[in-house]
Amino acid sequence: MQKQFQADNSQYRGRFAPSPSGPLHFGSLVAALGSFLHAKSQSGLWFVRIEDIDKPREQVGSVDDILDALVSFGMIWDQDLQTPDDNNYRGCAVQSKRLARYQQIFVQLQQQELLYTCYCTRKDIKQMGGNYLGHCRDKQHQFDGHAVRIKQTPGKAEFVDLLHGKVTVDDHLINEDYIVKRSDGLFAYQLVVVVDDIDQGITNVVRGADIMELTPRQISLFNLFEITPPAYLHLPLIINENRQKLSKQNKASAINCNNPKPELLKALSCLGLPINEESLLGSATVAEIIDWAIQNWDMNKVPAQLDILI
Repeated sequence: MQKQFQADNSQYRGRFAPSPSGPLHFGSLVAALGSFLHAKSQSGLWFVRIEDIDKPREQVGSVDDILDALVSFGMIWDQDLQTPDDNNYRGCAVQSKRLARYQQIFVQLQQQELLYTCYCTRKDIKQMGGNYLGHCRDKQHQFDGHAVRIKQTPGKAEFVDLLHGKVTVDDHLINEDYIVKRSDGLFAYQLVVVVDDIDQGITNVVRGADIMELTPRQISLFNLFEITPPAYLHLPLIINENRQKLSKQNKASAINCNNPKPELLKALSCLGLPINEESLLGSATVAEIIDWAIQNWDMNKVPAQLDILI
């Protein structure tokens, strides 16, 4: 699990990990900017990882659309020298090219008797009260194409977030034996995101607050692999007038890559930067705005709230 690399690494390494299920919208722009600025303000590396593990949700052409949008908004990613070239696309790690790595970890966990097959359907779990309570844990089902769960050991349902301080989540989320491989054979997000962060030596994860509740679960997996977890910073989500998170599922509009400045300035304002439309920023180029934002980034001025209404 690259323990020596983790032990020797002292440089800030951050990442933005979009799923190619559609173009970037304003909410994902805010998340990308927060991640990018936090890294670059500390002279760190910033990687882009394409989270395309769920192939049925992928939209053709989305990867290039996302990467082109990041360039249009002045965010240039670093080449990850830890990731083999054949796992990359345009210098970005790609999950679908790393299936052999995930299988290697899956087999390792299986050999440690930390995995088991679960026959319970969503309907079954709903009838049990809505929470999965380890019904199949001791049944010793064969690994036969059903979902596979990991045996969780009791852990802390809390962690310290760089923005929000001490965060406590539902005990069930940390203690549940969650799925690591789906019945359709696809590896689940919880497993692959931790393996990816370990392999890339990620030291800081800056992302939206919608993932915050699952963070203790991911930390427990880092601990299982005997790897120090990264530091976490969860940015406020951007929501609409119906209090829905801006998302591709909610048909959020794509950001305007042909005229990026208005949305760029609005996103920086959401992140607490002192934007003044009448200032020099009004006539500055995108590159100049990004340079200014790196110099003026202050994590402590990011709104310490779960969402922002636009």
